[in-house]
Amino acid sequence: MINLKISSHMQNMIVLFLKGVAMGAANKIPGVSGGFIAFILGFYEKLIHSLKKINHKAFSKLFNEGIKSFNYYINGTFLVFIFLGVVFSYFSVSLLLDYLLDNFETELFGVFFGLILGSILVIVNDEKEFNYKTVIALLVGLTMGLAISFSKILPENDNLLFVFFCGIISVSGMTIPGLSGSFLLIILGNYSLLLVDSVNSIYYTAKDLIQLNFNFLNDNERIHLLKIIFVFTLGSVTGLVLFSNLLSYLLKKHKEITNFLIIGFITGSLRTVWPWKIKFFDTLEDGKIIYNSAGNPIINDYKFFMPDFNLTQTWLVILFIFLGAVLVFFLSRYGEKKND
Repeated sequence: MINLKISSHMQNMIVLFLKGVAMGAANKIPGVSGGFIAFILGFYEKLIHSLKKINHKAFSKLFNEGIKSFNYYINGTFLVFIFLGVVFSYFSVSLLLDYLLDNFETELFGVFFGLILGSILVIVNDEKEFNYKTVIALLVGLTMGLAISFSKILPENDNLLFVFFCGIISVSGMTIPGLSGSFLLIILGNYSLLLVDSVNSIYYTAKDLIQLNFNFLNDNERIHLLKIIFVFTLGSVTGLVLFSNLLSYLLKKHKEITNFLIIGFITGSLRTVWPWKIKFFDTLEDGKIIYNSAGNPIINDYKFFMPDFNLTQTWLVILFIFLGAVLVFFLSRYGEKKND
């Protein structure tokens, strides 16, 4: 019996870890959010309520009652394995997604378009409370999602106050289904600055420190990027606290209205993952494309278009959309069984 319990416990931990990996992978794709993955896998509310409990009361328990009481109060085991999965994803699955984005971008977005479309159908089918309040919430969410998806991309801005604001906004993808933090950073013009250049500065600094090389202290650009990533992280933590508390309150007091608001938001954001689009890049005055520190061109705008149904590739992408929708159906059924 003891071995069976340990095996069952380990299985639950592995499942939580894999859910975190899925969240991390989703955050990598502009237009898709980790919160959306949590929503369709059935652990979104648990995640929000657990994050909300990381407050002064939790730390009071840590110092006065010990780590065990602290862990129990915030549902620490759940959070640790979810976030371990997210971190692991950035160094593993994200590399695969980088390859797919470079070589099979249309097909990959087809899968995510199908996932989001399928999730909308599944969620709407499960919702029973249709009244004027939920319809208004649905329309408000839809309007907000469409407004964001049609937004123009701003120029890059390294002002630290704006970077702090970007941090608050970026973490929204983890807490609000349908709101992609990476896509919002593209719109705000700071995707390459914050998620590529600044992150790379941490890697290079860590490498220098290991080699006991402190020359980077005289590198003004490196120091500036380290300041940026520090302020961005502070903004992200602030956003996590703000959004988790707000959403926890809304889900407790106005669950049906909040769910319909999320459904509307997800529906309005569908345009951001439309598979058929052309990317435009930032250029210099002589027309040469500007690249970030990772060697990738910096996106300036998107042009969306209808596919040519005479092409075989179009039908292949439609197949991927269908497979994405079918996958979300099975994922939702799995989530229901785990909750029963």
